[in-house]
Amino acid sequence: MRPPSITQPGEDQESVWDYPRPPRLEQTSDRLRVLFAGETIADTTVGFRVLETSHPPVYYIPPGDIVQRFIEEAPGSSWCEFKGHARYWSIAVGTRRSYKAAWSYDKPTPGFEAIAGHLAFYASHVDECRVGDEQVQAQEGDFYGGWITSRIVGPFKGGAGTLGW
Repeated sequence: MRPPSITQPGEDQESVWDYPRPPRLEQTSDRLRVLFAGETIADTTVGFRVLETSHPPVYYIPPGDIVQRFIEEAPGSSWCEFKGHARYWSIAVGTRRSYKAAWSYDKPTPGFEAIAGHLAFYASHVDECRVGDEQVQAQEGDFYGGWITSRIVGPFKGGAGTLGW
């Protein structure tokens, strides 16, 4: 099922309704940054993004571009029908903590092997995420973790009333 209206993309924009299902993995050279408690937690230009119908892109950052002293494993796990078994990560900087701020796949399913060990961060669980120079908006609902920029149009799955999309 699709929403009642879909925003038509402008020049240099993408519609999440043109993304595939099952999702597609692609490398990006966009600079990706995650900031929390006055620290840069992650900074890369060799990330990946996962594109899935109705969802803003989810960005995955390689472990070598993440400040590991701020990251600690969190309890719990989840299952994605496309990428497999995920585990969660928290961020701790001084006295500030963000519980389950990121997730990763140790052994993703075929087609997603390139993101093994990479972390995806919830924009709503950190102070700031950026794609290039643009600060992203978090995907509503706090479940999927997509990053919304001005280059992406929706509507986006995740908010109230979007479960059936």
